[in-house]
Amino acid sequence: MNKKTLTKLEFYKITELLMNEATTPGGQRKCRNLKPSTDLTKIESMQEETAAAFTRIVKKGHLSFSGCYPIEESMKRLEVGAALNAAELLRIAKVLTAAGRAKAYGRHETIEELADCLDSYFDMLEPVSLLSTEIDRCIISEDEISDDASSTLKQIRRQISAMNDRVHSTLTGMVNGPLRTYLQDAIITMRGDRYCIPVKAEYRSKVSGMIHDQSATGSTLFIEPMAVVKLNNDLKELYGKEQEEIQVILARLSSDAADYMEEIRTDYKVMTELDFIFARGSLALSMNASRPVFNNERRILIREGRHPLIDRKKVVPITISLGDTFDLLIVTGPNTGGKTVSLKTVGLFTLMGQAGLHIPALDRSELGIFEDVYADIGDEQSIEQSLSTFSSHMTNIVSFLKKIKDDSLVLFDELGAGTDPTEGAALAIAILSHLHAQGIRTMATTHYSELKIFALETPGVENASCEFDVATLRPTYRLLIGIPGKSNAFAISKKLGLPDYIIEDARAHLSSEAESFEDVLTDLEANRRLIEKEKEEIASYKRELERLKNETASRQKKLDDQRDRIIREANEKAHAILLDAKETADETMKNFRKFGKENISAAEMEKERERLRKKLKSTSSKVTLETAKPRKKHKPSDFKLGESVRVLSMNLNGIITSLPDARGNLHVQMGILNSQVHMSDLEIIEEQPSYSAKGLQRTSKGKMKMSKSFSVSPEINLLGKTVDEAVAELDKYLDDAYIAHLNPVRIVHGKGTGALRNGIHAYLRRQKHIKEFHLAAFGEGDAGVTIVEFK
Repeated sequence: MNKKTLTKLEFYKITELLMNEATTPGGQRKCRNLKPSTDLTKIESMQEETAAAFTRIVKKGHLSFSGCYPIEESMKRLEVGAALNAAELLRIAKVLTAAGRAKAYGRHETIEELADCLDSYFDMLEPVSLLSTEIDRCIISEDEISDDASSTLKQIRRQISAMNDRVHSTLTGMVNGPLRTYLQDAIITMRGDRYCIPVKAEYRSKVSGMIHDQSATGSTLFIEPMAVVKLNNDLKELYGKEQEEIQVILARLSSDAADYMEEIRTDYKVMTELDFIFARGSLALSMNASRPVFNNERRILIREGRHPLIDRKKVVPITISLGDTFDLLIVTGPNTGGKTVSLKTVGLFTLMGQAGLHIPALDRSELGIFEDVYADIGDEQSIEQSLSTFSSHMTNIVSFLKKIKDDSLVLFDELGAGTDPTEGAALAIAILSHLHAQGIRTMATTHYSELKIFALETPGVENASCEFDVATLRPTYRLLIGIPGKSNAFAISKKLGLPDYIIEDARAHLSSEAESFEDVLTDLEANRRLIEKEKEEIASYKRELERLKNETASRQKKLDDQRDRIIREANEKAHAILLDAKETADETMKNFRKFGKENISAAEMEKERERLRKKLKSTSSKVTLETAKPRKKHKPSDFKLGESVRVLSMNLNGIITSLPDARGNLHVQMGILNSQVHMSDLEIIEEQPSYSAKGLQRTSKGKMKMSKSFSVSPEINLLGKTVDEAVAELDKYLDDAYIAHLNPVRIVHGKGTGALRNGIHAYLRRQKHIKEFHLAAFGEGDAGVTIVEFK
């Protein structure tokens, strides 16, 4: 990419923003030297790294690279066997510590976390924690070595401390003793690295020792008393030993570091690269940018793109396409309407994308790969070089035309401006036609109407305009593809106060064709606004329909869930009720067997039957399942004795045995079960009643009595039943037959093993209302049938 274009499109301002996101000198240097690439593989790799860093920052926060300082010079010194100083060793330790911190950051916390392209970088890091820990243990700061760095250093420093105490003790005794009158002040001071006392010049002969200094006036001499000379000499010797031991410690640590030179160099290199990558991810996060999709067809589709150097609160997103159905886009519109910003956005996004940076646009935005980008933007007139505005532009364009290839992107701002409009427009059309014939992706801004007509008439060339609201005299900065724009010079001048007569005079100078063309543009603009308004209304209706659809679906889902829950609960209750009914039936059968074996009075039997009836009624009352509703609402007069009905809550058919009372309750006989049911739970079955009107008689008390002679069969079939089942069914049958005055009756039990016959006969022997029973005669069933006669 040529440097002039990078400057024109302000790419270097983007790299400055990127540098602010980096924290290490090496990472900042990489950001500063970042340039767009033309290798698609490299571009995609950098984009993937940026995306991975962006994702990690969002999930885990920013990675700290603090302490990652340059160490290459120190590494070169280690290569030649030199010992490093404390500051250099501390920098190495900080690099290793930062590498360990990055290594921990790079680990995936859960198995579900997907691997990304940055894992290879984190895997290359080798913190060498033993070395960094040892350096931190031995070196406190650049100017201080720890006492625990070695046992020898610790012993020397103890001796130094003890010697200091002796010197201070000796001098303190002198200062506070006989020499007090000879001293300028009762203090102990140092000159060089020797302890001295301030003696008045006139008492020089009174204090024996070595003079190390005197005051500016000469009235005070700084003398080292002879009593502490040897002590000071010993102390100085200990200081020398201390420095020698420190050098030994630094040499030892340097030797340890030399053993890990490759690891240290790799850590620094990887950390610098990671800082560069995470700076790109951090910049993408701050810009709310997304990864562009690249193609080899040099196709550009920017969706809701925002120029990254304009305040995010003020910038208006634009949508631009180029290279799909057209390769030349001509943008028109008033001044300050956003034409140049649109031009720069396309160029800058191309440079950013090819440099591995995300672009501040919606996802699925597309960018092509261009070998070079040429931009003629701004005014470069030069008095020294005798270049006018037109000349400077043309000089730039001439240099472009010599280098432009098929895979170039060309951007023109105000092409053909600065000279005669007619000639300038003709020249602009010629240049654009030349580029269009080669299929070069080109975008140009202009005010010339001739270029608008050229775009309308030429296939593969498209108009675009920057919207301008004449009513408010303000641009909206929206880019509209497919619609040529007006310069709105007359409207703007009128709003600014130019008299109407001047504007009308200006209109008179317009050719009829030009005025007609402007009128067409005005009509197009009005139609476009109307269409956009209608589109917004349609979109609003669609959103409302979608909302209602979602609400309906949500409501239906709730209803389905509620229905499933009710059915599930009903099934559970039904199962519980069936278990209870089974227990009741089992208990009933058990009682029948007991009644058959023991001589129990009729009163006790009736009492037991009443208890079971109450239990069945209690079980029935537990049924809370939703039941079917009767087809129509019945009145008490609709029900008649002996009429067939269906009990909806129990899903059973029965016969009415009593008329509804004041509360609407009546009794229904369902097999052996006689239950009280409300008439709202009944549905009349349209069939002949089991008992006809002739079977109804009135007693002397006026009560209704029912005859069962029309419904009870003179024969009961008990084949295949167990003794208990047969006895239970036979007991009910004999009661009904006795009431119906049937005499005799036949009991069909079959021959078989004779167990069922014996059980039935045993039961019959205990019944007091039976006169006698015997097997049927030959030809009437003989041993398989028993004939019973009542008293």
